[in-house]
Amino acid sequence: MIFRQLFDATSGTYTYLLASRRGGEALIVDPVLEKVDRYLLLMRELDLRLVKAVDTHLHADHITGLGALRDSTRCVTVMGEQSSVDVVAMRVADGDVLRIEGIELEAIYTPGHTDDSYSFRMQDRVFTGDTLLIRGTGRTDFQNGCPKAQYESIFNRLLRLPDETMVFPAHDYKGDTVSTIWEEKRYNPRLQVACVDDYVALMNGLNLSNPKMMDVAVPANQHQGLAQQEIARPGWAIDAKQAQAMVWCKDTVLVDLREKTERLKHGSIPGSLHAPYSDLEENIEAGGMLHELASATDRRLLFYCAFGERSAMAVRAAHDAGLERACHVHGGIDAWKKAGGSVTH
Repeated sequence: MIFRQLFDATSGTYTYLLASRRGGEALIVDPVLEKVDRYLLLMRELDLRLVKAVDTHLHADHITGLGALRDSTRCVTVMGEQSSVDVVAMRVADGDVLRIEGIELEAIYTPGHTDDSYSFRMQDRVFTGDTLLIRGTGRTDFQNGCPKAQYESIFNRLLRLPDETMVFPAHDYKGDTVSTIWEEKRYNPRLQVACVDDYVALMNGLNLSNPKMMDVAVPANQHQGLAQQEIARPGWAIDAKQAQAMVWCKDTVLVDLREKTERLKHGSIPGSLHAPYSDLEENIEAGGMLHELASATDRRLLFYCAFGERSAMAVRAAHDAGLERACHVHGGIDAWKKAGGSVTH
């Protein structure tokens, strides 16, 4: 397995790059905007293809690299379903599993530092964001933070993982790079409390100053969505009401770009063909399933996904591949449901 722990000294942020092999699919956790060029270079050197970029929560001390990585690689952006970010391609809930080739990450909802904080567990390690730090815990005094919720997240979720589980946080300011659940149970001073009330009192008494970039980072990080209006201008976007009228047209093929787990959990638009976004390039090139389907029958490809981000990128790629009638459902199945469209499970 390829595992890289990358560091941004300005914000003290750790970013993690994961892949099962050279030349394979990759996933990145908590990228920093100023380091995006470094990540892209490293992936070229390792011959990796970035398919998912994940933020553990809405960061207040740096601007995320999610949007820049998406624009450079057409990767899928991922955050928790509680996040106030305008658009990400995929939103996960507690217990969901993020998959790339050879790697699975279990999403664990761990609120407290913020109300949208998630940790991600992979076999022998857990990426804890700002929830559990090395010999510390994330502050709980802004972005709907809650010390009681954090106590529950740490003591009743994370500390119940096997003792040997390695802990990789999103930040460290002392130079430590990794810990274990056993070490944090034993040596983390904030965890040596008798009860939740003691933890709440400890956290409420920290009286920390706000992060230096908070006023800049939080608003910037709330607006990461792909500018779908740019896709709409050439006439490539169809709103949900229009899409409802087109679904059963003989000249339209409705294509669901979401992953199988998303379809099982949230349902699908009736009559849609499943062609996952991860296989898009293969499907739209000459000889690919979608290319042949559109070319042979002169039918329009109407893409949709969860919130419209993957489908917007798919439309752009399809037009680049010569499929000039391709379009997408603006806002995805989320907009479809809000417009009263039916779904099937």
